[in-house]
Amino acid sequence: MKRKLTSVAEAAALVSDGDAVALGGSLLRRQPLALSRELIRQGRRDLTLLTWASSLATDLLVAAGCVSAWEGIYVGMWWQGGAPNFRRAVEQGRVRTTDFSESFMTARFRAAAMGLPFLPVVPIRGTEMSARDDIRSVTCPYTGVELQTVSAATTDVTVLHAYAGDEYGNIVWPVHRDSDDIDLIMGAASTTLIVSVERVIPHSEVVRRPNLTYIPHTKVTAVCEAPFGAYPGSCDTVYDEHEDEIAAWAAAGRSEEDFARYIDRTVHGVPDHAAFLAAVDPDLLSSLKAGTDD
Repeated sequence: MKRKLTSVAEAAALVSDGDAVALGGSLLRRQPLALSRELIRQGRRDLTLLTWASSLATDLLVAAGCVSAWEGIYVGMWWQGGAPNFRRAVEQGRVRTTDFSESFMTARFRAAAMGLPFLPVVPIRGTEMSARDDIRSVTCPYTGVELQTVSAATTDVTVLHAYAGDEYGNIVWPVHRDSDDIDLIMGAASTTLIVSVERVIPHSEVVRRPNLTYIPHTKVTAVCEAPFGAYPGSCDTVYDEHEDEIAAWAAAGRSEEDFARYIDRTVHGVPDHAAFLAAVDPDLLSSLKAGTDD
């Protein structure tokens, strides 16, 4: 197996201006924020983001001017309301949006994972989606039932944040976890896959419990260690959200100028993820930690 362990900066450098980038995570969980901050430091522009239920990572990249288009089901701050920077950019026409239902967007990633140009879906009648040019109608050749189709979610790069992985890029679940997301499908659909992990584990741990590997090394291009890489969001079984910091994010996002200062402090004001973490109260980080998994 090829060693694929890199730094966060080296992993982010695999993303180029103009790329279509799939961003993993579900709501406030496992948002790839360490990698997103590094993309901002490296000055990426004109990205098209494809997400499922996204929040912090999309809002941050949009606020920094990295994004020109978005496709997905949701961008918001969960109990803090909408994603303020994303909403402002959409309202001002700076980011083009194409929204899908959960089942439609999942089917798009499944199609890419299966190497198919499209997949059929059950129509959603009476919605704007049913009338769009990018969603076509077909007749089932077996039953005669009318279906609709969605195109595969083809991307240049997929960026995920995960629990743990070895130096070869085998990415593993914890024993106990939530599973209301499609990171696994995004990983299977990828051509270039970057994964930041909470911790790098010995390969012997992967071998000991191979059933926990949900993304094999054959799909991963680069893996990098980024503890608290989803902060101030959460990572299942590892740490919870920092509610006060998310509230501060949402408050700063009400003003473009205020959030520009937030980015200056939390992204441009620190050289890398390690320095970002060093600026956070270690007692606070410790208080967010969840129970550990064997």
